[in-house]
Amino acid sequence: MTAFSDTLIERLVAADRVSVLTGAGISAESGVPTFRDPGGLWEKMRPEELANFSAFLSNPTLVQGWYAHRRHIVEVAQPNAGHVALAELETLYHDFTLVTQNVDDLHRRAGSRNIVELHGNIMRNYCVDCGQPADEPNLASPDERGLIVCTECSGLVRPDVVWFGEMLPLGAFEAADAAARRAEVFLSVGTSAIVYPAAGLPGTAKIHGAFVAELNIRESVIADDLHEVVLGPAATVLPDLVRAIKDKRPPAK
Repeated sequence: MTAFSDTLIERLVAADRVSVLTGAGISAESGVPTFRDPGGLWEKMRPEELANFSAFLSNPTLVQGWYAHRRHIVEVAQPNAGHVALAELETLYHDFTLVTQNVDDLHRRAGSRNIVELHGNIMRNYCVDCGQPADEPNLASPDERGLIVCTECSGLVRPDVVWFGEMLPLGAFEAADAAARRAEVFLSVGTSAIVYPAAGLPGTAKIHGAFVAELNIRESVIADDLHEVVLGPAATVLPDLVRAIKDKRPPAK
C-alpha cells in the first residue's frame, strides 16, 4: 500500500474542487513510449524532423507514416489502473478537471469525462487546407503518391496534435489555468514538468491556495516547490490513493 501523508488524504477528503495534470509517465505503463526517456519515441528521430509544420510540408510521407505508426501503438494500448483510478476519482468531486499533455485518448477510454487536452489528440486528423476532419476510412486510402489527402479538397491530412512552434488548442490552456486556480487539491501525475505552459500549472495552483502533490516514478524538476511527492508507478499509486480517500470519507446518509 502506498504511503500518503495524512494532510494529503485529509485535504482530498474535504475538498470539493480537485484538478489533475497528467503527462507521458501514466501512459508509459500502458506501453505508450515517452518522448524523452531512453528508448522513447524521439530516440531514433529528431523532433524537428517529424513534429513541426515545415517538416510536414517538406516530407509529408515520412511524417504521416510515423504518426500512423504512433496511432497503431495507441490503438493497441489499453488504459491501465492509473487511468481507471482517475476516472473513479472524478466521480467523487463536484468540480473535477483532468488536464493532460498526452494525445493518446486513454483517459477518455478509461471513463474520464471532464478532460482538457492541452496537446490535442492523435486519434483525430484534419485537412491543412480546408480544416475538415479526416476519419478512419480516409486515413486508410492514400492517393497514388502514398499520401493521405482530404476527400473534400485533396489537401494534406495531418494529426490533430500540437507541433513545435504551434499554439495550444483554442481555449485549452485557459480552461486548464482556471481549473488550477480554483482547485483545493492539485495532483501532478507522471509528468517531467519541463514542457511549458503545462509545467506552470502546479505552481499556479499552489499560489492560489491548493495543496499540490506530485505522483511520479521519480522527482520532477519542480518537486522541491510542491507540498508533497509520492514516488511510485501511477498504476499502483492512484488506485491506492482512491482507496485511501474512500476509506476516510464518511458513509453516505
